[in-house]
Amino acid sequence: KIKETVGNSRIWEVHLTLTDTNDPELAALTCRIREELCGSTPLQRLGHLMIKVGDFNQAGQFYNELLEKASNDSDRAHIYHQIGSVRKHQGQYKEASLFFNNSLKIQQKPLSEDHITFVSSYNELGMLYNDMGDYSKALQFHGKCVEITKKISLSNDVDLATSYNNIGSVYYNMGDYMKALEFYEKSKEIKEETLPLNHPDLAVSYNNIGSVYDGLGDYLKALVFYKKSLEGMKNGLPTNHIDLAISYNNIGSVYYNMGDCTKALEFYKQAHQIKENALPVNHPDLATSYNNIGSVYEDLDDYPKALEFYKKSNEIFKIVLPSNHPYLATSYNNIGSIYHEMGDYTTALKLCQNAFHIQRKTFQEDNLAFVSTYSLLGRVHRSMNDYSRALKYFEKCLAILQQTLPHKHPSWAIVYTNLGDVHRLIGNYEIAVSFNRKALNI
Repeated sequence: KIKETVGNSRIWEVHLTLTDTNDPELAALTCRIREELCGSTPLQRLGHLMIKVGDFNQAGQFYNELLEKASNDSDRAHIYHQIGSVRKHQGQYKEASLFFNNSLKIQQKPLSEDHITFVSSYNELGMLYNDMGDYSKALQFHGKCVEITKKISLSNDVDLATSYNNIGSVYYNMGDYMKALEFYEKSKEIKEETLPLNHPDLAVSYNNIGSVYDGLGDYLKALVFYKKSLEGMKNGLPTNHIDLAISYNNIGSVYYNMGDCTKALEFYKQAHQIKENALPVNHPDLATSYNNIGSVYEDLDDYPKALEFYKKSNEIFKIVLPSNHPYLATSYNNIGSIYHEMGDYTTALKLCQNAFHIQRKTFQEDNLAFVSTYSLLGRVHRSMNDYSRALKYFEKCLAILQQTLPHKHPSWAIVYTNLGDVHRLIGNYEIAVSFNRKALNI
């Protein structure tokens, strides 16, 4: 374990403590991580280790120091890439893009564009565009990685597993869960063949597969994968590592979806505590935490508290994300939902429209993302006694679900209930009973 690092303009002094030297699994993991560390000098490799253990501030210090002393293009390209990775993890996407592109420009001078050296940069740029909500560009970069790796390496290459995982992540964010699962499974199979069973990258795979089952409404299966992921991360990562926060957050999400608000809040707060200690105050992952905690308070009918957390989340998203990022649409919908519950229908409608305009720029019209917006629009118009318009929006929700989710997904029950309620209000009692029965059968 790295206990302390002290640096000045000439010397970095690193104090280390021993872990259990008799643990064969830990020894295998240590050996593997040592192989994965890149850099031509011990300090470069130490900086990479700092990124792996989630100490991005310390890693940034190392690489800034190294950049000042870099004497050749090869070192500069490597350091630019690593600083880009640090900035991406810190949520500073514009700066990250600048450093990755500086690294690429140097590398492209002596090499062809399909050289294996570029895979790391293309993957990082793909992840960056995924985080920024530019999914087509993200797929473009990850596709390049797969193409290059397949030409040069074996079918079980870890770089290929990384690319498959990243493509799965893009499809997940696009709401295409089956496509995401296909790529996540491909990635997991390669990792299981090539990595120690306690490697953190395997835990990431279990987490991502869990997120797909979570999205598909199979919460028990999701929980199995999330807990498997958490166990792996606890064995291979420091207790304050940001990936542990992701794991706690996702377990909280399952409990939230299962209606256990107390358990959800417990895990969300564990995640939030790690993020507060590890991330800058305006990091988008902190915004996600505020959003999730807000959602629990909304379900507990504590609307002022929910609004407080939703607004904190929205403020960060507006600072760090592009104005058309899908997370902002979700944020506007969540705040709109609170204003609806508090009876401020005008503000709720305005926020819904903000969300809709963002989603229309990013997604096709049958994308699952629109369901939350149409559902909220339907609820608001129902509260305003505009039943024909409410019915139109709930029917739009139903049409999208028919294209995207299995029929036993809980979202179907919500839409059926909403449709039944509107038909009851306009006097179509037989139709209302039919929809309510369908909801009960989910």
